[in-house]
Amino acid sequence: MKAYKVFAINPGSTSTKIAMFEGDKEVFSKNVSHDAEELKKFAEINDQLPYRKQMILDELAAAGQTLEGVDAFVGRGGGLVNIAGGTYTVNDQLLEHARVGFTVKHPATLGAQLAHEFAGQYGGAAFVVNPPDVDEFIDEARVTGLKGIYRESRIHALNQKEIGIRYAKTLGKKYEEMNLIICHIGGGISVTAHRKGKMIDSNDIAQGDGPMAPTRCGALPVKDVVKMCFSGKFTERQMYDKITKTGGLVDHLGTSDAREVCKMIDEGSQYAKLIYDAMIYQIAKQAGAMAAALEGDVDGIILTGGISYDKYVDAELTRKLKFIASVTVMAGEFEMEALAAGAIRVLSGEEQPKEYTGIPCWNGFDFDK
Repeated sequence: MKAYKVFAINPGSTSTKIAMFEGDKEVFSKNVSHDAEELKKFAEINDQLPYRKQMILDELAAAGQTLEGVDAFVGRGGGLVNIAGGTYTVNDQLLEHARVGFTVKHPATLGAQLAHEFAGQYGGAAFVVNPPDVDEFIDEARVTGLKGIYRESRIHALNQKEIGIRYAKTLGKKYEEMNLIICHIGGGISVTAHRKGKMIDSNDIAQGDGPMAPTRCGALPVKDVVKMCFSGKFTERQMYDKITKTGGLVDHLGTSDAREVCKMIDEGSQYAKLIYDAMIYQIAKQAGAMAAALEGDVDGIILTGGISYDKYVDAELTRKLKFIASVTVMAGEFEMEALAAGAIRVLSGEEQPKEYTGIPCWNGFDFDK
């Protein structure tokens, strides 16, 4: 098989991760940092495009790298309507939604635009792979106890899909043949039921759902949250921050770094141990719920994300979950590898590219309309 040359681009709030792959081998990578004061000069995220592009080119030149001969440029993606998983060609509709941030304003929307810019300049295809907008929930997973409030898929789709594909390959199988529970344990925690290649249910890492995480509150007693909202002690912005930025370990222990929490525990903090153990307990409980979503037919449980490097976390979750299925640790994140792999699957003919239509795969239930 040809070793396709793929350039992966993953824009974040203050940096842009880039990596060059030749086949499945990473030959160059760099986390291009962007000065926060410099970014403040841009009124809109899209205004950062020329700046980030030039920064990338400068880093490549400094490293003696070139984009000549690249077969595909692949970006992180984002700002799109909810879509099925897969590798999408950057067409005009996708590009337009990325430019306006159709569903969210985030630097990730620059991924598709940068891929398009580089492909236009150097040749090659432009793709996005399993962007944050992937939503494959079954209908039952969407319904809540309040009509008109529905659960949607906001999870670590890129890494989760890649982990599923990699795990299946270790067993000589295809991801689409297996039922898996994948626990991404990092700054955010998503615990997802994968049924035959589809992520049918998970917790929402953005709206306050599932286990608490280093910076996120997880599921809460709703009446108490309502009381906080109307207590006069917090602004709307502060309440939103408690859900996604200053909740979880940060609210309890003042840090989002699991290593610091472990240090507190080693120094004798019983409170730190309680909170850390409670987070682990909640992850296990969520995985049990996903086992029910898969009706007990689970081929494997995989632990991934940065916190899964912690042997204590792995051991405790294995102890709690081994009755469901075998537990495998695939620590870290494979986002850059996932971007390249998605492009290569299309270039090699293993997978057909998908066309972005701009039509949501789910847009509410008919009985609400």
